[in-house]
Amino acid sequence: MFTGIITGVGRIVAVHALGSSSTHGKRLTIECPPAYLDDVGLGDSIALNGACMTATTLDLGQQQFTVDISAESLDKTAGLSQIGAINLEKALRAHDRLGGHIVSGHVDGIGQVTYFAEIGESWQLRVLAPKGLAKYLAYKGSITINGVSLTVNRIDDVTAGCEFSINLIPHTVQNTALGNLRNGSLVNLEIDLIARYVERMLSAEAPTLNNLAP
Repeated sequence: MFTGIITGVGRIVAVHALGSSSTHGKRLTIECPPAYLDDVGLGDSIALNGACMTATTLDLGQQQFTVDISAESLDKTAGLSQIGAINLEKALRAHDRLGGHIVSGHVDGIGQVTYFAEIGESWQLRVLAPKGLAKYLAYKGSITINGVSLTVNRIDDVTAGCEFSINLIPHTVQNTALGNLRNGSLVNLEIDLIARYVERMLSAEAPTLNNLAP
């Protein structure tokens, strides 16, 4: 589990194919900020742009680690197959502060940036989400974009899906890889976990007392 509070901005420095066909995944080498990996163990979970991955090797001297990502995961995420900056978050520990919201590290869909510009002292980010995610987006609700916990400020249902607006403070732009986004950029989206369960409860058949009996 994660919180959506980015703990470091790393960089994918190498991408190696794990096979010769489209069914094979890739091995990524990620370079981290100084001392970032000092409390990380082999097999620990680290979210890359919001996608939970397992550290398969660690190089503490170079502050690098590798992950193996399947073809299925590559198909369902964005920004994990090319060299470049990437948001990092270590897995949540039981005694940590929950500074953002509960994040599972499972990408629900890929959105597309439709607008990203500085307005006054902050930045406005608008993203077009797939139509299937529209019912999970709410005004002042939570959304995770490339692993960053953010608050939805506006929602517009359109033919192509659902466009939502986010306000980013300068600190977020400067301390995450979101500052590299451009119009047309693809981003990983994870909906609020609570919204997922509410939708399930409302859509499931109401249990009877007999069904609940041991």
